[in-house]
Amino acid sequence: MSADLTWLLIKNNNSFLVKRSGVQFSSEAGNLLNKNTFKFSGIANNKTVDIVAAPSGRGVVVATKKTGVPAYKPSKGLNKVTLTKGVRKSARSVAGLTRAGYRADLRQAALARVSAVLNSQKAVKAAPKKAGKGVRANKN
Repeated sequence: MSADLTWLLIKNNNSFLVKRSGVQFSSEAGNLLNKNTFKFSGIANNKTVDIVAAPSGRGVVVATKKTGVPAYKPSKGLNKVTLTKGVRKSARSVAGLTRAGYRADLRQAALARVSAVLNSQKAVKAAPKKAGKGVRANKN
C-alpha cells in the first residue's frame, strides 16, 4: 500500500493519536516530533528514523526502517544501532545517517531528539546552599 493511501486511512483515527487542547499529537514509534503529520509519521512513511533512550539508561538507540521487507516479517524490517559515545559523536552519526539520502528532511528533528534524550540522561547536580547575608543569618 502506498504511503499516501496509508496516511489518508490513519490520519484521523489510530491508536497512537492524542488530541489535547485543539492540537493533535501522535505517540507512535518513528515519529521524532510526536506531531500528527504525514512528514513525521512512523506508520505511513516507508523510511523512518526513530530515536529512543537505550534500555541501559546510557546512550540512545537509533532505529531505521528497511525498505523492501515483507509485512509478515516485522522484526526483520528494523535496523537498530545503540550509540553510547557521547553527544557529539552520536549527533555526528545521526547527521551522517540522515544526510546520506535516508530522509534528509528529518535531520534537524533527529539531531534535536538525540540532544534531548542524552541531556535527559545527565545526572542532576545539587545546587550549593546559599550563604545568608548579615549578622542574623550567620548567628547559628
